[in-house]
Amino acid sequence: MHRLAISLTLLLALVLAGCGAEPVWAPDEAVTRARFSSGEPPSITLYTVVRKKSGEGAHSGIMIDGSQRVLFDPAGTWHHPWVPERNDLHYGITEQMRKFYIDYHARETYDVISQKVYVSPAVAEAAIRKAEAYGAVNKAFCGNSVSDILQGLPGFESIPKTFFPNRIMKAFGELPGVQTKLHEDGDPDDHSGVLMVQQSASIEPTMPSR
Repeated sequence: MHRLAISLTLLLALVLAGCGAEPVWAPDEAVTRARFSSGEPPSITLYTVVRKKSGEGAHSGIMIDGSQRVLFDPAGTWHHPWVPERNDLHYGITEQMRKFYIDYHARETYDVISQKVYVSPAVAEAAIRKAEAYGAVNKAFCGNSVSDILQGLPGFESIPKTFFPNRIMKAFGELPGVQTKLHEDGDPDDHSGVLMVQQSASIEPTMPSR
């Protein structure tokens, strides 16, 4: 009970610190230009950032691959000038950008665990619509928003409504046909320059698939 009280107190402090999420709204032209279709079967991939020492979940995000591939990264800090954002939903997630996202989070103190499940085209589109309508997410609410979106989708009813990324990861891992992969990296924990390196290393984008 004492540990639970401490956890709730810390969570409340994070919530209060994160109040006032600022909306971001890329123009229609940028979103249309960035649109990317992978050509792969529709899927939803859960990304969980996990502390190496404690195994504690630190962040949740979901990539939705449907008529286009987008990334819902609630209260996240990753961004790229070629990836327009609308309230934590990033458009134009090519393979290069997907790898950039993982590389940004995986480092000497954190691993990234990806869990992928194939879904019907209808479920993928419903997930995209829910992510588009969700709005900007406050700090400490990443797990809450990810679980909220997943729980409302057919086939994902077993995902609990929770603030804790590890609870989502555990439930997601029990879905039929899930494909799990561990991403490790030895980069220094101070990754303040990773975004600059990613952006400077990028090649000129080609015309995306429609």
